Amino acid sequence: MSSAELVGKLREETGVGVMACKQALEEANGDFTKAKAILSKSAEAIAKQKAERAANQGIIETYAHQGKIGVMLELACESDFVAKNDQFKELAHEIAMQIASMNPKDTAELLEGTYIRDESLTMQKLIEQVTLKIGENIQIKRFIRYELGEA
Repeated sequence: MSSAELVGKLREETGVGVMACKQALEEANGDFTKAKAILSKSAEAIAKQKAERAANQGIIETYAHQGKIGVMLELACESDFVAKNDQFKELAHEIAMQIASMNPKDTAELLEGTYIRDESLTMQKLIEQVTLKIGENIQIKRFIRYELGEA
């Protein structure tokens, strides 16, 4: 596989920009698995840097599961432009579904939880991946979960 094809495959699997993929592959001496690991570590570092920036925009996402469980989530970002981005909206939906599924008591428990669609990821790692793709601070501000019959 040529280096351009490797960059393309890495970009497709991670959603990260072409230059970051190229740099990760160069750093990993062409090893695809190592390059993915490098990008994963990079996502964590970038998310930490961006976490200090104000996140005053975002969306309210709602999710109802079979009319028995309902979730309302406030997911914040830095700009209205990103709040309208399909990747951001999809992340909000995935987080709301996760809340419905696992019934976390707080945000810390939610972030530590294993992502229901990919057991190799925690919710924190999922958010870090999207932060790397979008380039903005993303924060779960608050959420509430209702289940039919609960007080």
